[in-house]
Amino acid sequence: MTDGEVGGWPLPDREFPFELRVCRWAETRWPPGGDPPADRAVLVARQLGVRNRRWDTLVLECDRAALEARAVFGERALDSDLLHVVRHAPADWAWYREALPAPGYPWQYVREAVHEAAERDLVERRKRGNRIELRREWRYPEWVERVVAIENKPDLDASAARALGDQLERDVALGLADEVWVATRATGDEDGRGVEPALLERLPVEAGILAVREGDGPAGLEVEPIWQPRSLAVDAPGTRILERPAGGDHDQSAARFEYVDPSWKASKRREIAERAYERGWRGYADHVRTDCRHFRLADAAAPLPACAAKGRCVTARECSGSCPSFEPEPPAWRSHGWPIDGGPGKGATRLLERQRARFRE
Repeated sequence: MTDGEVGGWPLPDREFPFELRVCRWAETRWPPGGDPPADRAVLVARQLGVRNRRWDTLVLECDRAALEARAVFGERALDSDLLHVVRHAPADWAWYREALPAPGYPWQYVREAVHEAAERDLVERRKRGNRIELRREWRYPEWVERVVAIENKPDLDASAARALGDQLERDVALGLADEVWVATRATGDEDGRGVEPALLERLPVEAGILAVREGDGPAGLEVEPIWQPRSLAVDAPGTRILERPAGGDHDQSAARFEYVDPSWKASKRREIAERAYERGWRGYADHVRTDCRHFRLADAAAPLPACAAKGRCVTARECSGSCPSFEPEPPAWRSHGWPIDGGPGKGATRLLERQRARFRE
């Protein structure tokens, strides 16, 4: 298999490359069917969420000026403890226990977070007597305006639609994302557009539907919104569904649920956004063997991991040291025998990282 064949479309109809292609499309064509305002930027990540729910693709609609202001805090994500410190750090020196809101957990963990924030140059720190004081370096911006979750299902058959419908109903009830969508391969119509109506009936009406087909757009895709989603109440209390009746004529069990406070939702949205800022969707380079002689990038613009030995795009699980076809790059590739410093694998990694950094800007 040649490099030219790796870079050609269409690629195998598998969920992992489909997901990466949707991510690439969303970077340049979001929102579907329209243009974003000039003061808004889009940041895309994948496989992010909360403990009991992880979304395939996450689109962050950001205030452009606030996104630029976020850059001063570095490329690494800020976890919940660091966000507690940098968001509430005072403009003037103050004892950290007086400056920061009560955390709801022992203050010793807050003190550790203050030290970590100072070591990362996120805040200033000094010791006065036995007290640790801090003041902010920069004001942390609220840089995310909307969070959009997309589930990618290239082959949406009846069983997949049932399972996905249950997941989306839970997403709608919780209201952690502003919108939820399903991206699936276009079927049904003669020209390849649309989705089988019987499958749409299994999905909640609040979820949007994207029909995806091969085309001339970004990542070789043309994407058509065939059902617009409803905006969810992210600022209102949410409902976390814990258990649902299995169904049937004799099932009289009750559903179990709990309410979720809006402040919890706002906190989780910030944490998810921070992880998305650090990782992006090209972060899969950390989980594949770019140092294998068979590794290729299927397309420079929509860089999908491909394998010359297998003749197709591969998943992170397949592209590992345990793969029977794995062969390390020859030493000559990593030294004087290759024009790219470190070999082609390092070159692919640098390309992915440059593109990831560019879309933070």
